[in-house]
Amino acid sequence: MDQGGGFEAVFLDPVGQAVQQRWADAAMTVAFEDLPPVSAFPVVPGRRWGPGLWWSATTGRHVAAGSNAMRAQLMVLDRDADVTGLAGRPVRLLWRNPRGEVRSWVPQLFARRADATALLADCPSHPDAGGERAKNAAEAVAQACADIGWTYRRLPPLDDVLAANLKWLAGYRHPRNAGQPGLMAAVVEAFTRPRPLIEGTEAVGDPIEVLPCVFHALWHGRLTAGLDTPLHERLLIGPQGWSDPGKTGGAG
Repeated sequence: MDQGGGFEAVFLDPVGQAVQQRWADAAMTVAFEDLPPVSAFPVVPGRRWGPGLWWSATTGRHVAAGSNAMRAQLMVLDRDADVTGLAGRPVRLLWRNPRGEVRSWVPQLFARRADATALLADCPSHPDAGGERAKNAAEAVAQACADIGWTYRRLPPLDDVLAANLKWLAGYRHPRNAGQPGLMAAVVEAFTRPRPLIEGTEAVGDPIEVLPCVFHALWHGRLTAGLDTPLHERLLIGPQGWSDPGKTGGAG
């Protein structure tokens, strides 16, 4: 490894063999969004939620998730229209500290953006998670990303209400919830003018059939609502790009 402090990347090739190469070269040539985890997520005894898989509506594939906090951030990124690919722990970064000692870190999340740049991220359950080692690694990984025009972030935990709303909408992210041909167009048309959720739904048809399509449209951004308030039947729903989604409808 370069004694001068250059970064290197370790990842798995298509047959599962570890490859190590210069970070700047790997970033230009490797589709990290298509790679499996370079190392498994740890299983921590006593935790209520362990490693699992998240089905991504963006890619139609599963993404490895190591914690509940990471799954919450995957929900946010999976709804982001600028994100084109997602992967869990696809790359390990290596570097030398000022004393010449080799250090390494595996960011939890990789997100490819539409402009071909990328986000590397960690998803701590609280700001001080990981201690001093995580803080030092964050500084190094942020520099490695800045060197190539990418971004690194320690993503703060989501607000409880937002997380609950996203979890609900995520249950309708699969294309099957778009319903019968023509239903999505009718749903979008019903909310051209912002109106309470239940009113627009009933204007289209039977709520049992229509609500999954409405939630699917909200997940994919075809409709807009303020998600900082718990979802309820009087929540105002508006069209894509609606600029004032923070208000709710009256009791009615």
